[in-house]
Amino acid sequence: MKGEEYKYMIKSLILAMRPKQWTKNLLIFAALIFGERLFHLSDSLIVLIIFILFCLLTSSIYIINDLMDYEQDRLHPEKKKRPIASGKLSKRRAIIFAVFLALLSLTLARLINVKGFLVFLIYFILNLFYSFRLKRLVILDVLCISLSFVIRAAAGAFVIDVVMSPWLVVCTFLLSLFMAVGKRRGEMILLDKESVNHRQVLSLYNVILLNQMISVVTSSILIAYSLYTFTSGKSLILMCTIPFVLYGIFRYLYLVYQENRGESPTSIFISDLPLQINMLCWLLSVLLILYWKYLKELVGI
Repeated sequence: MKGEEYKYMIKSLILAMRPKQWTKNLLIFAALIFGERLFHLSDSLIVLIIFILFCLLTSSIYIINDLMDYEQDRLHPEKKKRPIASGKLSKRRAIIFAVFLALLSLTLARLINVKGFLVFLIYFILNLFYSFRLKRLVILDVLCISLSFVIRAAAGAFVIDVVMSPWLVVCTFLLSLFMAVGKRRGEMILLDKESVNHRQVLSLYNVILLNQMISVVTSSILIAYSLYTFTSGKSLILMCTIPFVLYGIFRYLYLVYQENRGESPTSIFISDLPLQINMLCWLLSVLLILYWKYLKELVGI
């Protein structure tokens, strides 16, 4: 293989891994932060390693999913540009690379932490079922996506033996369900009559149903997060972070309904400045509230 061809192949493989989607795996750090273990160097290091390995594992799933959706992606205005759908990356190389990433991440996870490995394995099996069958089943498709986010959060908790608040687990599930339903709505709006050709399950949805689902989940998120701040036992001052969550949800709804950008949640988070500022303010507020006593000790107050 010539040098230029080699570089071209490497570039295609990296694009097929969808590195932009790795932002979803930041949920792995939730247990580290909310478990007040952020200043524990060993815990932070192992969670960071698990995050990197999980990125490799999710990339293998993305490649498998692209292989399964090859024909449908070729009809999509954006997904047709992906390496496999566009023909830039051969199916044979994609299969080999997907298997390599899955085996590498699972093997290293097993060497590092048994509990983490089990979570990795559950995630991998669940998403294989999703790629081959569950994504064609109405409602179960979005519930499966949401469960995948909960598993991400669980991975970070299990490797450092932190028990996550049940309300925080519920918030993670509902927030990811909110984005998944918004994504389905965005796909229907963007592709219109061609949506069924791209994703079979969309024939079982309609915009009115999805709007109703979004309304139910939106209210549930606010209630669940509010209850978490009340009952977490960390600090009642956590209630002060509720307005950030409220703004974030309303801003996301604005982008979904007014600008029809719900089809790609990841693109929203990495491109919308107001949403990014709000998320940063929320995170800084949470860190300040949870780690105030550590900060006082650090500066000698």
